Amino acid sequence: MPMTIAVQMDPLESIAIAGDSTFALMLEAQERGHRLFHYPADQLTYEDGAIRALARQVEVRRVEGDHFTAASPAPLDLAEEVDVVLMRQDPPFDIAYITAAHLLERLRGKTLVINDPRSVRDAPEKLFVLDFARFMPPTMITRSLDELTAFHTRHGEIVLKPLHGNAGAAVFRIGRDGANLRALAELFGEVWKEPYIAQAFLPAVSEGDKRIILVDGEPIGAINRIPGQGEIRSNLAAGGTAAKTNLTAREQEICAALGPELKARGLLFVGIDVIGGHLTEINVTSPTGIVALDRFNRTNSAALIWDAIERKLAA
Repeated sequence: MPMTIAVQMDPLESIAIAGDSTFALMLEAQERGHRLFHYPADQLTYEDGAIRALARQVEVRRVEGDHFTAASPAPLDLAEEVDVVLMRQDPPFDIAYITAAHLLERLRGKTLVINDPRSVRDAPEKLFVLDFARFMPPTMITRSLDELTAFHTRHGEIVLKPLHGNAGAAVFRIGRDGANLRALAELFGEVWKEPYIAQAFLPAVSEGDKRIILVDGEPIGAINRIPGQGEIRSNLAAGGTAAKTNLTAREQEICAALGPELKARGLLFVGIDVIGGHLTEINVTSPTGIVALDRFNRTNSAALIWDAIERKLAA
């Protein structure tokens, strides 16, 4: 049965369709006969119990530079006129993101939101992962320079990054000599009010950082993201390159541990990051990677995601 889908995401005009996971999801939804609407998160409105968005009905196509056609914006009642909302705007996971999650949570019992906004709000990438610390590298979250210095002394080489950063931005490797440790800690403390995160450096990152995709708690595949020359950041947005890969026994163990919790929380589309058998992040806000995964494996991850969404609606 055709559905009405509202996609909360960044401007369609600015996306790179060749690798954009949300665009792949929109194409698959359209091919199934569903109606698509697009709106940015700042166009959400609450009034007297109703949640509406100033949205445009869109048609999408795989044509670079001419990839969508949109109608004029009009109010869309997300409870009464929509079957599914895809919450897919890019991080940062900030107050605006949290506020959007609070508003969309009010659709519970009326409209299915993917991923579940309450769980997205309660599971920021670098904090939710602490529930599975047994799979992680040594990790510290702090604003204390003394604590950070002691952590560096214990582990020699560390990586320092913002707690709510994304796309590999502001990720620094601190060598054994500790050069710039104090300066970076001071900078992080001035730029961000929240603590920052430090982890023991994993030399295996030179061999790649795996992005594993899970759909409704089940792994459907992975890509290996390899850092560029002289880089430790493997994010594709930071210049990393994707390569075909398979899951190791350790990675299957990690997925088996995470899967039931992801499913229970309504986190249907999730990407986890694993370096050398160590879990580093659980990405639930706007995970990516399905286009590269499908290119290597000749699969259709978007179809698997929509199959899972349609099963939830039918349940």
